[in-house]
Amino acid sequence: MTRTPQQVALAVKRLQNRHHRALTATLAPLGVSLAQWDTLRHLHAHPDASLHDLAQLTFQTDQAFGTLAARMASRGLIERVPGPGRAVRHALTPHGEEIRQEGARRVAAEVDRSLAPLAEAQLDQLGALLEQVLAAGEG
Repeated sequence: MTRTPQQVALAVKRLQNRHHRALTATLAPLGVSLAQWDTLRHLHAHPDASLHDLAQLTFQTDQAFGTLAARMASRGLIERVPGPGRAVRHALTPHGEEIRQEGARRVAAEVDRSLAPLAEAQLDQLGALLEQVLAAGEG
């Protein structure tokens, strides 16, 4: 069966949508949204990231991320810390780190379950193909 680029793009979007719904559901008992958990994940991986950097990593505008960060700080998940010059950075609180770790466990289990129909070689091939397409679009 020959697939058109539009069919493949739609399949990618459908899988992304399925993951979004499933991850939202698995994170809900922790009291965080997918966007909030993603923020915790990226803040852990990039502790010196600026608000702008974190907004880009989480696919948000600076303004939307600023609002999200303020809500997360008020809930004790992150805290604002001084950065270089007038910059403000954010850091995980101990509670935020606990939520990040438990969320990571839940997200990994859900993604593993979703991609379980693929053999290891197929998963590697899919990953390589997606990386190839993404790299071509960056130029």
